[in-house]
Amino acid sequence: MKTAPNPSTKDDISAWSLIRPYWVSEDRWVALGLLIVIIAINMVLVYINVRLNAWQKTLYDVLTAKSAGGFKSALTEFTVLAMSFIALSTVRVNLRQKLEFRWRQWLTVRYLTGWLGNTAYYRIERDRLTDNPDQRIADDLQSLATDTLTLSLDLLSTIVTLVSFTTILWALSGALSITLLGHPLTIPGYMFWAAVFYALLGSWIMQKTNRPLISVNYQQQRVEADFRFGLIRLRENAEQIAFYDGSATESQALQGRFGKIRDNWQQIIKFTRRLTLVTSFYGQIAIIFPLMVAAPRYFSGAYTIGILFQISDAFSSVTDSLSWFIYSYASLAGWRATVNRLREFQRVMRTPEWAESVSPATAHGGILRHLNDTNTLTARALKLARPDGAAMVSVGEMAIAPGSRWLIQGPSGTGKSTLMRALAGLWPFGEGAIDVPVDAHIMFLPQRSYIPIGTLKDALCYPSTGDAFSDQACRAALVDAQLGQYAEHLANHAHWEQRLSPGEQQRLAFARVLLQQPDFLFLDEASSALDSDTERTLYETVIARLPKTALVSIAHRTSLREFHEHLIELPQAA
Repeated sequence: MKTAPNPSTKDDISAWSLIRPYWVSEDRWVALGLLIVIIAINMVLVYINVRLNAWQKTLYDVLTAKSAGGFKSALTEFTVLAMSFIALSTVRVNLRQKLEFRWRQWLTVRYLTGWLGNTAYYRIERDRLTDNPDQRIADDLQSLATDTLTLSLDLLSTIVTLVSFTTILWALSGALSITLLGHPLTIPGYMFWAAVFYALLGSWIMQKTNRPLISVNYQQQRVEADFRFGLIRLRENAEQIAFYDGSATESQALQGRFGKIRDNWQQIIKFTRRLTLVTSFYGQIAIIFPLMVAAPRYFSGAYTIGILFQISDAFSSVTDSLSWFIYSYASLAGWRATVNRLREFQRVMRTPEWAESVSPATAHGGILRHLNDTNTLTARALKLARPDGAAMVSVGEMAIAPGSRWLIQGPSGTGKSTLMRALAGLWPFGEGAIDVPVDAHIMFLPQRSYIPIGTLKDALCYPSTGDAFSDQACRAALVDAQLGQYAEHLANHAHWEQRLSPGEQQRLAFARVLLQQPDFLFLDEASSALDSDTERTLYETVIARLPKTALVSIAHRTSLREFHEHLIELPQAA
């Protein structure tokens, strides 16, 4: 018996489980090679920054001493360091972009496989498990690769910078002697501890004031995707909307969706204002704070003005490193929102067949689907149910042998199309079993067939690729399907779903049947847009050309009964 999965699996998917697979994949050696080179360049850049800190002391000292020769030597050293920094920074960005795209490409293939595999895309839409999977694949995967590399590499550079400049700051600042409550107290490396205090205080304030930014960013990604989806729907259904003169209604709906963007954007403005205020205040105080703390020892003659500015620069490097959380807060919030969306998406892709709302108590036993070694497709004790467990219709037994023809009729709403979904393995709700012959070629024609954008040959050969059949076979299929006027347009590229009328689209679907020659053909109102004569001609053509193909039709027209040997009339649902 099938059971519904435990919906509480979100916590099983961590951020690391999203990141790790690529780094142990077949592309890992190239990725690790690029990463090692990037890290090495980062280390060299940190070393250059350390040299620039020492150079700053030299510059101020030679300026104080008014040494022209020393000044020229300092400029030469700066030129070498600056040019090296520029060249290495350029190479680092280039290599990081290459690594980001390789990672994104690998993730995209993996997620597309999971989304399209086992018809997960259909299940997600059918059960409304999540919103905008297209946006998660197109945008969130890019953000995961880009932001993870940026944040992690920046964090690594920050740690190395912190260690390097902590050593400098500790050595240069020396010890501060003060009297506390009448007792002398010596603080070694006091400038370092001042930097730690300053950074921890800023990080605490940042977390307290801007924590909701993560959830606001998550919501912004969702409402933006919803608005974009509405625009796409308008474009794809432009003619139907124009016939209904529905522009005003569509405008109202789109403005409503954009209103959600506006409302969420107000929250983003609010927290961005806080974020900017904290970071700006923190950054400006950081300019004068080290000079204020170091000034007493400078005025006592403990070190030169060059050392003073070297301390100030080292203090800034240490506080910047310790403040990585502050300066990266917005990026971290966006990254966390992306991770949460991908965790949710991966969770629903793993859900085998049941909607999350279905519990074992209401899901009946589930419709089981098996492969058999016969040439007959059978349904045994088949009962259909809704996702909430409510009974729909009892179909009973069916044995669809090669060459047999079945007609399924009944009032609207009885579950005829749902029966077709169950036979296709797309509807698990109910009871019973469906046995499908091994390696059987099964083809389903819905009332409105999917037509990909591309050449007419691509549209005709679908779901095979355009090179699966010869041009001669394609032309013959078009002629037999009453589409001879398009026989010489196989190479024409167009949005054929918009160019062809509903009747022509259904004739194109019949042409696909003649090309594919399935063992079992299921038609769900697949000729409803055709006139009676054309419908008759197409059925006669299919039966004549494919005598061994089992034919199962769902239709309201009684005129189709003459083409079928078996009749199943489904009763009106209670």
